Amino acid sequence: MKTVITYGTFDLFHIGHLNLLKRAKELGDYLIVAVSSDAFNRVKGKICCIPDYERMEIVEAIKYVDKVIPENSWEQKVDDIKKYNVDVFVMGDDWRGKFDDLKKYCEVVYLPRTEGISTTQIKDELKS
Repeated sequence: MKTVITYGTFDLFHIGHLNLLKRAKELGDYLIVAVSSDAFNRVKGKICCIPDYERMEIVEAIKYVDKVIPENSWEQKVDDIKKYNVDVFVMGDDWRGKFDDLKKYCEVVYLPRTEGISTTQIKDELKS
């Protein structure tokens, strides 16, 4: 069995999120998604519209997702890779190069983002 993991905030869930999860699942047999906790988002200077427990429930309902875990720190990625015997770490290509240090533990793949959609864009449009 090939295990894949990805991380994200998944606020204001949209088609870009769904596309990323679908493509991540295509890279293996079992997809784990770590959803950023509200506490971790505060550390990152992010404010979410949807609380973490609801974002986790939404992601967990996606048919491509096998397991959802909370993301509480930047440092937990290595521990998660080891704990869950991860074969492939996946992130959007806007993070290209930022997680290359994980290549000593598993394959690292950066997937293209869906053009024309982002949570930031949605938030900006809602403000207008």
